[in-house]
Amino acid sequence: MSGYEFYQVEKKPPIAWVYLNRQEKKNAMNPPAWKESIPIFEDLDADKEIRVVVISGRGPCFSAGIDLMGMAGELPELMDGEQKGGVKWRLLKRIYALQDAISCIERCRKPVIAAIHGYCIGAGLDMASACDFRICTEDAVFSLREAAVGFVADVGVLQRIPRIIGQGYARELAYTAKNFDAESARQMLLVNEVYDGYDALMDGAEKTALRIAANSPLAVEASKEVLNFGAGRTVEESLKYVATISANIIPSKDLMEAMTAFAEKRKPEFTGE
Repeated sequence: MSGYEFYQVEKKPPIAWVYLNRQEKKNAMNPPAWKESIPIFEDLDADKEIRVVVISGRGPCFSAGIDLMGMAGELPELMDGEQKGGVKWRLLKRIYALQDAISCIERCRKPVIAAIHGYCIGAGLDMASACDFRICTEDAVFSLREAAVGFVADVGVLQRIPRIIGQGYARELAYTAKNFDAESARQMLLVNEVYDGYDALMDGAEKTALRIAANSPLAVEASKEVLNFGAGRTVEESLKYVATISANIIPSKDLMEAMTAFAEKRKPEFTGE
């Protein structure tokens, strides 16, 4: 358990469960949501006992998006009547901080699974798109909402979601700001699997996380590093990068353990060394 205001973190090695926990507001993301994510994921990144992270929402949904009224005090520049250069410069730095609050999920070396039920709207979709992959319940409702409330999505979803679902779907969702359901999300490959209820969703998340955790953490984390690097780069650039990563992690104790376990006809026990 944890003492965070917006999030609830439960470490049950090898899995860490991170819950959005502002249930009475449908997990709308207020200032603590944006400030607490960075120390949470830095801690999980450094914790050797944790091999996989699952993000989910407590209560009725994953997240109804940004709490616009709650965030007004954090972004006073938005209401400044003059909007001069100095005001814009301060606003730019605040936007960078919000971006970092989402990007810390992508930077975390541990694989992060988003387990989504109910609403996954606006900033909720931003967060989900920064995860390694997503699963959801049949009642999940998604929306790239920002155009409907008068601003451009600026904390990462427009950069990440085209890599997941392609430019055509991404542009349609960004321009229309429409709601779409779990089956549509699966068809466009936004989610990997759809479950028939919350309990089944969380059970599926745990089973998948345990399968990941059973593999070499060194290899899994290196794979995430290489996949993140390769997004938006050429095959040649990515090949050169993965060669350096591979040369740096081989040989390893995990590799020796895999070979020994194969010879002894048993399941390997990886340590990440």
